[in-house]
Amino acid sequence: MSLDMDASERLATSQHPAAVGRLLDRITAALAEIEAEAGRLDREGGYPERAFALLGAAGGLVAPLPAALGGLGLGTEPEGGEAMLDALRLIGRGSLAVGRLYEGHVNAIRLIMRYGSAEQQRRAAADATRGHLFGIWVTDGGDPLRLLGDEHGMVLQGGKLFASGARHVTRPLVTATPATGLPRMLLVPLGPDRRARDTLGGVHGMRGACTGSCDFTGIRVEDDAVIGAAGDYLRQPEFSAGAWRGIAVALGGIDRLLDALREQLRARSRHQGPHQLQRIGEALIARETAAMWASRAARVAERPGYEPDDVVAVVGLARIAAEQAALDVIRLVQRGLGLGVFLQDNPAERVMRDLATYLRQPAPDETLCEAAGWFTSRDPPP
Repeated sequence: MSLDMDASERLATSQHPAAVGRLLDRITAALAEIEAEAGRLDREGGYPERAFALLGAAGGLVAPLPAALGGLGLGTEPEGGEAMLDALRLIGRGSLAVGRLYEGHVNAIRLIMRYGSAEQQRRAAADATRGHLFGIWVTDGGDPLRLLGDEHGMVLQGGKLFASGARHVTRPLVTATPATGLPRMLLVPLGPDRRARDTLGGVHGMRGACTGSCDFTGIRVEDDAVIGAAGDYLRQPEFSAGAWRGIAVALGGIDRLLDALREQLRARSRHQGPHQLQRIGEALIARETAAMWASRAARVAERPGYEPDDVVAVVGLARIAAEQAALDVIRLVQRGLGLGVFLQDNPAERVMRDLATYLRQPAPDETLCEAAGWFTSRDPPP
């Protein structure tokens, strides 16, 4: 099957607005169930099975696929970026942990569609259609994941840490280093017999993401498991630009906290006090600032024609803007609602923990300085 646009693909593309609208409506309708499950799993532990059943039924698992492969192109085609932002934001509003897992699904599919062969793309599309959850695991631990060769072919040695959905993602895209050369991406099908731990233990937030570790030692892979060329995973701007999707999920968490602030102040008849109104106003400003940066980052990252360094720098600034906005809203919610917001039965308590944990991405100072340095002698793209 060719990826060139044919009549059926043109028809699918023409139907995108209605199909995207249906997807977003279905996600919106599922948010109450997703949030209820998130609260339960935060206390009891476990994987958000109901959330992903709902997302699968809504068409969320196939939505990132290109139209030619039966999807909506959300996150894989230029015109689908802002719709994916809306979807990720909604999911993050219901559960940041579910948003993290879903964003990993989108990220892995995007990389396969960008760097994989036509056959690898078709196979991934078929797996997504059958309900497989993709993910991307790239953090090495004490025994880094290596791609070795012996008389029988290729075999993996080592494992991955901070693997979201460590015992539940069935199609992880991992990075492994061969004996010589740059890391390679591999799509490794996993079943229930994997050697994985569901949690790293003692995690403060994002418990529902089931982030743990997975040992791949001894797993044999075929040549067609290798996605792209050596070093493709680190290729810019793709390597850095994908952070906009995490910003979109975090924005959903900000939305939920702002809702909680207003709802709980109204319920206590404290919403008309001048100090509380000031907090609501400042939270709205912070949320809209993050939203504008997220939208700009999505447009610059997804639409062609921008300089790669401009893309990386804009997404970097958006990441810092969203982090600052989220921390501001957390502070305003805590001051506005007082001690009650720290009780575990208050839904805002979990969202604050999850959001604070979700924001802890690596090297924020370096990201800000690099973006500022790039734009010292030029303006961000319009």
